[in-house]
Amino acid sequence: MRIAISGASGLIGTALTSAFRAENHTVAHLVRPGGTPSAGDIRWDPASSYADVDALEGTDAVVHLSGASVAGGRWTPARKHLLRSSRIDTTRLLVDSFARLKRKPSVFVSASATGYYGNRSDEILSERSEPGTGFLAELARDWEAEAARAAACGIRTVILRFGVILSAAGGALPRMVAPFKFGLGGRVGNGRQWMPWVALDDAAGIARFVIASNHISGPINAVALPARNVDFARLMGKILRRPAIVPVPAFSLRLAFGEMADALLLSSQRAQPERLLGAGYPFRFKDIEMALRAMLAMG
Repeated sequence: MRIAISGASGLIGTALTSAFRAENHTVAHLVRPGGTPSAGDIRWDPASSYADVDALEGTDAVVHLSGASVAGGRWTPARKHLLRSSRIDTTRLLVDSFARLKRKPSVFVSASATGYYGNRSDEILSERSEPGTGFLAELARDWEAEAARAAACGIRTVILRFGVILSAAGGALPRMVAPFKFGLGGRVGNGRQWMPWVALDDAAGIARFVIASNHISGPINAVALPARNVDFARLMGKILRRPAIVPVPAFSLRLAFGEMADALLLSSQRAQPERLLGAGYPFRFKDIEMALRAMLAMG
């Protein structure tokens, strides 16, 4: 297969590129101005609504992972605009480009996030659950709506609602580990919030699985079994052999991060991988303790 990937330099994109190439697939990265394309890569510039449609021709699958980090800075109006444009505008450009192709991809896999559900306390959330409220929920809803337009072009479309990606190689986990190493780890807020998560190996594995599974389309909770924040903190302390008794008060997070604190650190999404389990996806790490032990041993 020839597989195009946007956001290929990120954690998931890097892991997917390696896995696909190991399986002898041809991988084409979507490269923005200023990047250095390799042979077979596809140039695009979402800022000017340009994509090299001729280079996209003949692609069997497209995996769309582009999007500025939601934790990359305080949510000023300008930051919110970037978060939306880096997801919604890029997705619109890709789907509009698909419509111009003589031979369209057979499958389009677009990233989304469990932020779609908003803050839902202890409610069990499957792919059939309604969207929530708040900035992240509205962002994910609008992002998914743009991706879903690909289905109208006759392309099987899968939307992966990722939780926190856990990896020793980067992302959120090294930042989470740091205070524990200094004996300053503990729960966040009251610690009762559910944390949707997925190991990097499974995040890439799920993308590969849905591409190969012709019967799968629509939204997928790309997560393992969720854990409460207090249990996550307890396990971190146990595995690292450090105390986990220094809570981070909610008010201090709100002072430091504003709206982002409630949406990213204090909200609760008990998202379940209902469709993946039903389809028989073989999780490498379904349990949070198993995942943390493996990753912290690598860190």
